[in-house]
Amino acid sequence: MNSINILEKLDLVDSLWNPEVIAKPNGQQVKLAKIKGEYIWDNCKNQDTLFYVLKGTMFMEYRDRKIEVNPGEMIVVPKGMEHRPVTQEEVWILMFEPTNVNEPKRIIEYL
Repeated sequence: MNSINILEKLDLVDSLWNPEVIAKPNGQQVKLAKIKGEYIWDNCKNQDTLFYVLKGTMFMEYRDRKIEVNPGEMIVVPKGMEHRPVTQEEVWILMFEPTNVNEPKRIIEYL
């Protein structure tokens, strides 16, 4: 069991919209990502997704509203809710998703 320095792991994230797994506790993936601009509309039909903003401001858009998420804040998108993250600047986020969702190409560290 080792500690994971999130800022050091973010240095290894070298492209936008490409989450990297840093841990896999209890059937979940803990992912880090750098994002900027608009993502596609997404609908995770079978699972909730947690987004925690580390740096910058993200807006989580739903079809009927938009919610601002600032550093130190998180938002949980309920399963089946159509959404898309939007930013005007580069934003660093931490995400929690089940391991069967969007398995990344690379794992930068996990426990």
